Amino acid sequence: MSQSVKKKSGKKRSAKRKDPAPRSAARLGAVQALYQMDMAGTDLAEVVQEFEEHRLGVELEGDTYKQADTQFFEAIIEGVVRVQRDIDPMLDERLAAGWRLTRIDSILRAILRAAAFELQERHDVPVRVVLNEYIDIARAFFEGDEPKVVNGVLDKLAKHLRPKELSTRPSATKAPKSD
Repeated sequence: MSQSVKKKSGKKRSAKRKDPAPRSAARLGAVQALYQMDMAGTDLAEVVQEFEEHRLGVELEGDTYKQADTQFFEAIIEGVVRVQRDIDPMLDERLAAGWRLTRIDSILRAILRAAAFELQERHDVPVRVVLNEYIDIARAFFEGDEPKVVNGVLDKLAKHLRPKELSTRPSATKAPKSD
């Protein structure tokens, strides 16, 4: 995937992946759509239609947007809107002390919301896949510490929502020494 991403610094960074899976492209599109909804107040139905007709799987201003799993794209967007009142407080609790979801960058907020939706509602997607995919998306948009923030917040949230999936093997217990 080669999509230009405008950085806060004003520099464009090219998010490159050789051939992302349709679900990866759906996740990236969902983050962009959530951002647009947040910043421009775009209606859910309008943003879904716009992305499906003009952004997913098309060439726009020299950038090729890979074909996305449109059903998965819609499920993420609609799901975030449906459960946002549930996931926002969970995300707030896992941000660093003194930070609130409403204070962080809009793209970062969209990434965290989409990932939180998947962690809470999409048990068909393994936790590690969710974490890796959204950390990669964060890396596509940010060069600073934001991917680490995404990793930390999502790791804490995953441990809360799906502890069994992240449980580690119990360590081998040592037999007591005999004299």
